[in-house]
Amino acid sequence: MSRHRSPWLGLLVLCLPMLIVSMDVSVLFFAVPYIAADLSPTPEQQLWIFDVYGFVLAGLLLTMGSVADRIGHRRLLMLGAAGFSAASLAAAFATSAEMLIGARALLAVAGATLMPSTLAMIRHIFDDDGQRAKAIAIWNAVLAGGVAVGPVISGLLLEHVWWGSVFLINVPIMIILLLAAPMVLPGHTATPGRRVDLISAGLVLASLLPIVAALKNLAADGFAVSRLLMLIVGVVVGVVFVIRQRRLADPMLDLTLLGERRFGMSVWTNLVCMFALLGNSILMTQYLQSVLDYSPLRAALWSLLPTVVVAAIAPTAAVIAQRTGRPAVIAGGMAIGAGGFAVLATCADVDSLAIVLVGAALLAAGVVAATSMIADYVVSVAPADRTGATSGLLETSSELGGALGIAVLGSVVNAVFRTSFPADLAGGEAARSLAGAVATAQHLPAAHAEAILDAARRSFVDGLGVAAWCGAATLLVTAVLAGWLLTERTARDGRQGRRAPDRGRPAEDVGAAS
Repeated sequence: MSRHRSPWLGLLVLCLPMLIVSMDVSVLFFAVPYIAADLSPTPEQQLWIFDVYGFVLAGLLLTMGSVADRIGHRRLLMLGAAGFSAASLAAAFATSAEMLIGARALLAVAGATLMPSTLAMIRHIFDDDGQRAKAIAIWNAVLAGGVAVGPVISGLLLEHVWWGSVFLINVPIMIILLLAAPMVLPGHTATPGRRVDLISAGLVLASLLPIVAALKNLAADGFAVSRLLMLIVGVVVGVVFVIRQRRLADPMLDLTLLGERRFGMSVWTNLVCMFALLGNSILMTQYLQSVLDYSPLRAALWSLLPTVVVAAIAPTAAVIAQRTGRPAVIAGGMAIGAGGFAVLATCADVDSLAIVLVGAALLAAGVVAATSMIADYVVSVAPADRTGATSGLLETSSELGGALGIAVLGSVVNAVFRTSFPADLAGGEAARSLAGAVATAQHLPAAHAEAILDAARRSFVDGLGVAAWCGAATLLVTAVLAGWLLTERTARDGRQGRRAPDRGRPAEDVGAAS
């Protein structure tokens, strides 16, 4: 970073697109009735309006990270911002469900260019290790906060403007990015000699799309042979992708990085953290809306409280890491997250809002502290010419972890729900899930409907407790492994004088930073 540029001003510019990209994951939560009334989508089209963004985003992150390394991170960031603005306009003024689905897909393509580019740029503009750790912590907090803020902003806009306004808010932010980026961000980060293998890009997309779709559908609708086959197809294509990377002289994904013990463990730990965070966020949303019967806007406002804790904890974690090392903060953060799940597991009554909020705040604070340190480490040790691809890999693990969390924890809740729901009340959909019980109760006499809803809410809380214990165990085991594997390998590398994966810093230096 040149002396006349402020890295913190650069960070501010980089956080703008991340806030918008993360908001677009959840910004449609309140808009569905308005879109349905205006565009009359079929049930399948309505699902695609929601799902296409996450599917395409997950499938393109690694590819776009490699493209950023080749043409320059600032250049791709600006191209992505322009594309995001155009796609936002198309979505806002969509005249059919098909047009809105296509616009959401284009938003995901542009979003995939922004996410790895911003994280890679932080590596280039912050030379000081301590400042970079704080910057990544702030970046991570903005990313987490955007998902929580999206429904609130959407709800406020829909009360006063039409549904297209939830997309129009993207445009002025992206224009600010386009104007400010050339002034505060370096433009000399390209590696023109890097090759982007189109076959590898296709394999990534063909692997991640069916995997994420299968996990999401398993969580929403339960087991089906077709979903299992979809998952198997995605995994098989993923294996083909790995085989191809081993044979290429200039692979899209440097597998030697994943083979390094600390790096591979860091990526896995990030996946587990997002498993916990996003899995719990879905359960919390169901609890607020379907158990406590809050309106969407009221539920969104309550769900913002844990985000306030995250905003304070994330930068603090970077300061603590300078004294204790990254492995201690990562393991400690995951242990705190496990404690948050344990608090959630104590929910015994339907009306347990305070317990849910405290547990969610502990979980979010611990997990975001851990993921901030993981991102800092992964970006720090990545070769300078592969920061985009490495950032894309980290973001891909986040998307997979989130899909797994929703599928696994959601399935646990539904399994407990089915076993604890009274058999004499109702059958069919009412006995399968809380959503099914709510839908069934709408067509029954008031007394019978209330009995079904009361039983369904208690069954859901029972399932929430079991799912929380599963989440706590997963985080705690991973915390122990992370604390052991990350620290042990660092110490051994220091004794043997090996070099870190970036081939430019001695392992002793990485160990000191860790």
